[in-house]
Amino acid sequence: MTADAPLPELAAQATRAAHEIAGHCPCTAAVLADRPDATVVRHAGVVAKAHAPGTDPAALALRLATAAALPGVFLPPLTRTLLPLGALIPGPRGTPARNTAPDPTHRDSRHPRQVTLWPHGAPVDPEAPDSAPWEAAAVLLARLHRSPVPSPAPPPMRGPAKAARALARLRATAPGHPAARPVERAWSTLPAWACDEAPMPGEGALCHGDLHLGQLVRHPAPDGPWLLIDVDDLGTGVPAWDLARPAAWYACGLLPPDEWTRFLTAYRAAAGPAVPADGDPWPALDVPARALTVQTAALAIVRATRDGRPLDEIEQAVVDACDRMSGLPPELDGGPAK
Repeated sequence: MTADAPLPELAAQATRAAHEIAGHCPCTAAVLADRPDATVVRHAGVVAKAHAPGTDPAALALRLATAAALPGVFLPPLTRTLLPLGALIPGPRGTPARNTAPDPTHRDSRHPRQVTLWPHGAPVDPEAPDSAPWEAAAVLLARLHRSPVPSPAPPPMRGPAKAARALARLRATAPGHPAARPVERAWSTLPAWACDEAPMPGEGALCHGDLHLGQLVRHPAPDGPWLLIDVDDLGTGVPAWDLARPAAWYACGLLPPDEWTRFLTAYRAAAGPAVPADGDPWPALDVPARALTVQTAALAIVRATRDGRPLDEIEQAVVDACDRMSGLPPELDGGPAK
């Protein structure tokens, strides 16, 4: 458990929500995630997420409202209201909450966390890589990128900011690590807008901000349609950023070419605007893919340093890609590593 994780409070809140919404409840519970940036618990069909300490409630509320207004793209929240830990649970369809005041310990001011409530969905099976829903992910992204930006608009998506924070963590945690130098050199080759130092160019589209296969669930579980989850990075920005992780994995040789082709083809078939409808996609993807590669490598070094171990094979492959990015010529320019 992380030092400030509000597991007891959040579990009690999920339980109350499940009982209020479902009425009849089998009372099955599980901890789905317990990290400094998110604590997530499930009670029956309800998932409660405590967002990172210091999350701006106004920004999160805009992101939540944006996701709620995109049925068929995002998993719809059970309520659009942010709930401080220990708050009463709204009744179905906005009816008043029952008089079920939580235990006073659930109002612990040591945990200034905002909570959102979600239906449970079936995640991607990590043990079945051949059935990874790359096409579904691509179609959902294309729909998101083509959706009108609401008014008021959500804040900028946090892709570049997350890359910059990863470099800051590397510099604070492991500046002398042998792998830090190629990562820093690769970072220095990026334009300012990819380093959270200037606004991203072009008109903003709605973007997820942290796309990977762990951000998809089937709802209703287990055989419903795939939907996106996680609104923490949702916002306006350059849509190519949402393609950066699979593009970077492909360029580093970590994503097989057929899976990359499935993803890119499905995105284009759904009229996704991040890349041209045909031809070479890399002019649009190059900078985001480079930034995501640097971010991934920086965090890999931080984790390895924290755990007191050498980089594993995959982590080393990403660091090697950073080395190539600052060499002659960068292999991420035109496709996968040879």
